[in-house]
Amino acid sequence: MAPALWPRVSLILWLGCLLPLAPAVVAADLYELHLTSDSPATTGAEVTITARLVASDNGSLALPARTPVYHFHWIHAPLLLTGKTEEASNSTIRTVTHVPGDFPVSVWVTASRCRMCRPVARSLLVLSITESLVGNLVVTQNATLPWPSSYLTKTVLKVAFQLHDPSSFFKTASFLYSWDFGDSAQLVTEDSIVYYNYSIMGTFTVKLKVVAEWEQTTLGAGKGVAQKTGDFSTSLKLQEILRGIQVLGPTQIQTFQKMTMTLNFLGSPPLTVCWRLKPECLPLEERECHPVSVASATYNMSHIFKDPGDFCFSIRAENVISKTHQYHRIQVFPTSIQPAVFAFPCATLITMMLAFIMYMTLRNAAHQKDMVEVADFDFSPMSDKNPEPPSGAKCCQVCCGPFLLEAPSEYLEVVRENHGLLPPLYKSAKTYTV
Repeated sequence: MAPALWPRVSLILWLGCLLPLAPAVVAADLYELHLTSDSPATTGAEVTITARLVASDNGSLALPARTPVYHFHWIHAPLLLTGKTEEASNSTIRTVTHVPGDFPVSVWVTASRCRMCRPVARSLLVLSITESLVGNLVVTQNATLPWPSSYLTKTVLKVAFQLHDPSSFFKTASFLYSWDFGDSAQLVTEDSIVYYNYSIMGTFTVKLKVVAEWEQTTLGAGKGVAQKTGDFSTSLKLQEILRGIQVLGPTQIQTFQKMTMTLNFLGSPPLTVCWRLKPECLPLEERECHPVSVASATYNMSHIFKDPGDFCFSIRAENVISKTHQYHRIQVFPTSIQPAVFAFPCATLITMMLAFIMYMTLRNAAHQKDMVEVADFDFSPMSDKNPEPPSGAKCCQVCCGPFLLEAPSEYLEVVRENHGLLPPLYKSAKTYTV
């Protein structure tokens, strides 16, 4: 009987030993550990780290209001611990170091009655400790733009330096600020806030050098002056309001000619440009034309007119600050044939025709003269000499060539009148024998 009871007793004792572990095993899936700190910090300043146990998405946290039920285990070396506070669901430690660097800090949570049990939650945090001052530059302006770090030109900017000193380490220090605004302007102040006005658009980098000095007492050296410095910068994009559009282009043109216009925008890009041709100069509606993105202050546009008339280019441009409209009137005339275009070809053609006519006239006149002289020599042996034709006949041959070409019969009649001794051309010549 006794041997049969011993396995049951041992099982009950084993279950009893596991009871303290049961809540922790269940809680390991129900809780998360969140760590926060006020780092980065400078060397010598106190850094505060807080661990908070919270319920995860699948569980709930029900803790007693007074007695703590969880214990927080911290590992923070080589940081020096200066203070610690612990509550039911959170714990806070304060550390300090005189050496710069990145230091990991880990923590895990167990049930307070079983510190060696499985952790309910754990987490890790890295502290950044630097030798220089810690802070940042904040730039503000009355006008707000939709783009980050974008501001208006010719409007006052407020630039402020915010020192990060949660432990009031520099409460007795005095500061000196050296400003460089990136446009060759520099300024030295004892105040952490300055006001500046940029007159031109562009991207500028504001640089600030901060020097902090305070009196401290060290062992063996007495009182002395300690100093820390820091360099900070921020980038600013200054933009101008779109004041107008300058249009460079013709005001008169003929149909089917390509017209090119240049648009000069008096404002800072990038821009959204939209234009449309209308009979009248009226503003464009929001969806009246297709917008085009322009990355510069100049834009070229072209158009070919197919119909004559009076037209108006309605142009709209806008940037992230403002928008403006501009108009450009133009008269389109129908294409006409210019006489000067055809003057040279016509003159050339007429000259060639006249040269051809003169050539043919002179050629026919010479041919007819040869015929007359041959006939006078061969067919008039009874005459003692061959008389030359009168000068009037020669003139007629030269001047009346075109008419003789058209009327050969009349020409032959003239020849017969001037050469009466010649036999008719259509009769055979007589022969004589001695």
